[in-house]
Amino acid sequence: MTASRREFIAAGAAGLCGGLAVGANRMSAEIATVRADDKPVGRIQCLDYGLSFVAGTATFNSVRFWVESRTTIFDDKAGTSTEFYQCASCKSENTFGEKDLLYKDNYDFLPIVGDGHWLIFRRTARLNPNYRQIRKVEDVWGPMNMKLRGAADVIVLDSWEKIRDATAAGVPIVSQTEIAHADTGLRAVIECPVKTMNISHDKRMYQVDTGPIALPDLSKRFDPAIDCLSLAFVVFNAPHFADFVVEQPTPVIEDGQEKCLIHHYSSPFSLPAKNVVLAVGTP
Repeated sequence: MTASRREFIAAGAAGLCGGLAVGANRMSAEIATVRADDKPVGRIQCLDYGLSFVAGTATFNSVRFWVESRTTIFDDKAGTSTEFYQCASCKSENTFGEKDLLYKDNYDFLPIVGDGHWLIFRRTARLNPNYRQIRKVEDVWGPMNMKLRGAADVIVLDSWEKIRDATAAGVPIVSQTEIAHADTGLRAVIECPVKTMNISHDKRMYQVDTGPIALPDLSKRFDPAIDCLSLAFVVFNAPHFADFVVEQPTPVIEDGQEKCLIHHYSSPFSLPAKNVVLAVGTP
């Protein structure tokens, strides 16, 4: 983990909220706009997360990964955007072996792809100095075949009642969270299927809790750009802020003493954001 990333994670809400702000009273084109009559303008774009994959082309392993979230980073000064696809995790394996297909000293394996690079996370039972690895796409599983599908019949759930009803109906739900950094002119939309949706009928509230997602550090421009991403979970229950918890070196404390460090989701913080909740399809 680089010093800049440690500073990003350690800063939390106090350090980040000063520089992070959503764009001046506007929602990006990738986030829905709603008419005065509460009907969405056109059809908002999001992935169909049941049908979106990225696949390698190497003959030794044409691996296919399920896409678990998408983070799009916009450079508003340059007028450019870059998409990153966070894939589902698996276990370290003896691929295509005759037996003993899982490594004895096992670890979680999670890849993110975008802008010509892979960012690969290996979470072991102990603090792993090789937790993060960045490699060029062609050096891993060959050029990637992006098998991405846009979702059909996407509508904005812009009230608690709509979120409640879609949740009860068993409709797939996707969230989009927009954050931005005023100083750098960088902005990001984090899109993910909502895996856990909490509904309080008593308080007339909802709460999204989902992850992992690829959370970007927008405080500077990274080279390669994929190096700005960290694994996190996102939680929100209102349209104007989101809370995050990032996977990072975390002390294990027993009887008031630090026993060791492990990679764990810790030190939650809050950021100003613009959150949109979407229903995909009809019941």
